[in-house]
Amino acid sequence: MFTGIVQETGTVSSIETRGSITRLGIRSEEVVKSAGIGDSVSVNGVCLTVTSIDEGIMHFDLSAETLRASNIGTLGRGDRVNLEPALRPSDRLGGHFVTGHIDGTGTIRRKSRSGETVEIEIEAPEDVLKYVVKKGSIAIDGISLTVVDVSADSFKVVIIPHTGSVTTIAEKGVNDTVNLEADILGKYVAKFLAPRTAEKKDERLLSVLGESGFL
Repeated sequence: MFTGIVQETGTVSSIETRGSITRLGIRSEEVVKSAGIGDSVSVNGVCLTVTSIDEGIMHFDLSAETLRASNIGTLGRGDRVNLEPALRPSDRLGGHFVTGHIDGTGTIRRKSRSGETVEIEIEAPEDVLKYVVKKGSIAIDGISLTVVDVSADSFKVVIIPHTGSVTTIAEKGVNDTVNLEADILGKYVAKFLAPRTAEKKDERLLSVLGESGFL
C-alpha cells in the first residue's frame, strides 16, 4: 500500500529482457537507503518487488502483464521515474490509499499553464473513468492528485509548482502515456452497489447518489 506522495525520482540504469522476464534497474538516492530484498516499491505507480540491490541501484523483475498494463515497458536508460516506498503503519497519509495495481493507461491530451500552475487533461478508458469523480483522488504515474473536472472521455488535474519539481509529471508532454489508478474506495463502493443496481433495489438511495454525481 502507498499514499501517492512521491519520495524521490530515480533514474533507469538498465532494462533488459531474458526469456519471459524483463529486469529493470533503478538508481536511487533516498528510497534505496531503507529498501531491502523483497520490499515493495512504487515505480511510476506500479508496485514492484525489489529482487536485488547493488551500489545504489534497485533491481526489479517485470512480468509480461506489468509491461502490457502500464507504461513501464516504454522506459529507456536515463529516464526518470517516480519512487515511493511502501506505507508503514506509523507514516502520515498525506495523499490517498494507492495499491500500486494499475487500472489502465491514459494519454495526455492537453497541457495549459495558468500563472504558476499547469492544467493537464488526460484521455482515459471507460474502465478507469467510471471511478473518477470531480474533487476525488486519482494516482497518475504514482502521484496522488485531485481531479478538477471530468468529461465523457477525459479528466483534468492541476499541477502546483512543488509537485512539478519533485515528480516527473512536468516532463510529460501531449500524447505521452501515463499510468492510472482510480481511488480504491470508489471501486469498493461501485462493487457494493452493483448487485443492488441489477436487482433494482434501494432505488431511492441510488437516485440520490446519482443526483449528487457519485453514480
